Amino acid sequence: MNLLVVDDEQNVRQLCAEVATQSGMKVRAVATADEALDVIENSVVDILLTDLNLRESNGLDLIRQIHNSHPEVAVIVLTGFGTIDSAVTATRLGVADYVTKPFRVEELRSRLVRVAQAVELQQENRLLREQLRTRAGFGGLIGLSTKMQHIYKMTERVAQHECPVLILGESGTGKELVARSVHFSGPRKNHPFVPVDCSSLVPTLIESELFGYVKGAFTGALQAKRGLLEAAQGGTLFLDEIGDMPLDLQVKLLRALQEHEVRPVGSTERRQINVRIIAATNRDLESAIRTGAFRQDLYFRLNVVQLRLPALCDRKSDIPLLVTYFLEKFSGTHGTTRKISNDAMKRLMAYDWPGNVRELENAIEHAVALGTNPIINIGDLPSSLQYPKTLCVPDRNEIVPLEELERRAVLHALRETGDKLIAARMLGIGKTTLYRKLKRYDMKNSKQ
Repeated sequence: MNLLVVDDEQNVRQLCAEVATQSGMKVRAVATADEALDVIENSVVDILLTDLNLRESNGLDLIRQIHNSHPEVAVIVLTGFGTIDSAVTATRLGVADYVTKPFRVEELRSRLVRVAQAVELQQENRLLREQLRTRAGFGGLIGLSTKMQHIYKMTERVAQHECPVLILGESGTGKELVARSVHFSGPRKNHPFVPVDCSSLVPTLIESELFGYVKGAFTGALQAKRGLLEAAQGGTLFLDEIGDMPLDLQVKLLRALQEHEVRPVGSTERRQINVRIIAATNRDLESAIRTGAFRQDLYFRLNVVQLRLPALCDRKSDIPLLVTYFLEKFSGTHGTTRKISNDAMKRLMAYDWPGNVRELENAIEHAVALGTNPIINIGDLPSSLQYPKTLCVPDRNEIVPLEELERRAVLHALRETGDKLIAARMLGIGKTTLYRKLKRYDMKNSKQ
């Protein structure tokens, strides 16, 4: 994070620079507005920390120029007690925060860190918007099947409204991509998109993460922290794996959504929030409601519009398109252009894909990383695709000697590849070992 300090008092510049450097920022410090404008025009500045009362110019004029020419730069103002009105005016110009002189070091550090976190989130959102605009498909989603065309239409339609959306689908189907598409295609696209993985948060910390906390609320709360609901102010909060949220938190979340306000842990005051909620889960929430694991009233609150993503096995016609996209993606990473053989594509089409698109992406990355030829063959694919269980496992009532199982595996590998070297790689053995087994099973001349 790059910080520019503007103050005509050398001791103040040095103190601010020292505090920011200790917080992990790269700092430049100047004394005048002209110097500040020169730095901003010729280098990267993420945050501007400026005094309002500069000797050679008005700090407000500097802020106006920065706001017009570099609106992405976050501004924090330093102001004395006599210029509070100017600080209020600066805030109307979009200033992120202000610090009153004389300031405490801890207060300045806290303000710098808070604004830096907000800037990082905005930068991430800008990058994601750019990626979604340039990637294949709608919002990064890929597929031409009828089911995916329906998802595209529904996503575009719901993006223009403010209602909550519940996205259902198996793990790896692209639920977060859909959520991002809804956000970045809608009226809130210039505000934060804040994803929360409810399944990965420690149960005892979920409340403080969502609603925030005040200083001293619990052991270790050395300073106040905004919750994720507040961090998404004006934008979208994406609650991934909402089905894993504890029941007591479901009650508090429901209240926050109904009343449009949150109460940080340890506080008696409530804060207004304006966020759009998009939730997602791979669980059957209706079954969870029947067993008492999920609140019905929260389900109704979230399930205003429902999008159900198809599993990859239900849209296999999209697999070739997805494979082409992933091959281009990972071939560029590894510096080589790869294609896939017909046999390998047939194997991909025949597989059930329990991990959906995420599993397919991993499979292609594996093949590109480990394959040595321009053409990806079956032997380059992960073992789960090389050895379909239905081909290698005998009937449950059939007891087969281990030697016979090995013979079948060798024969099957030769049939699938037509190449002894590739067959050996599929079996996880060396070529010499394969020849030894072929001789043992009297298949030395087999080209099956």
